[in-house]
Amino acid sequence: MSFLPPTLPRKLALFAVTVIFCTAGVGHFTNADFFIAIVPPYFPAPAALVYISGVFEILGGLGVLHPVCRRFAGFGLLALLVAVYPANIHMAIHPEQFPDMTPDFLYARLPIQFVFAVMVWFGACSEQSQTVRSSVRL
Repeated sequence: MSFLPPTLPRKLALFAVTVIFCTAGVGHFTNADFFIAIVPPYFPAPAALVYISGVFEILGGLGVLHPVCRRFAGFGLLALLVAVYPANIHMAIHPEQFPDMTPDFLYARLPIQFVFAVMVWFGACSEQSQTVRSSVRL
């Protein structure tokens, strides 16, 4: 029995989601100052938000690999993408705060979040991404 969806595109999507979100999540701890700097100033406790989102990125990235928690982890990652989108918008409209990145790059990051959301949905949330439910017993 495979814990992964039956089709190669969905397997690749899950692999990409795992790599992207786990890498980003680890980055929240290894490069925390960068992530703290991109939290909009109207959000409280930037450091706590960075560490909490890092934990959930890692948990979601790993969670999509197992069919028992795949959909839950996928919907969690979708919620996380929505939650962190204000930071991406903040970066794009305040490029002077991020001199190492061009304004074009900062704006290009905005639609990339939607690409990530499609990958999560396709790999983890859509009904076709699930393995045969009767083969997994709790």
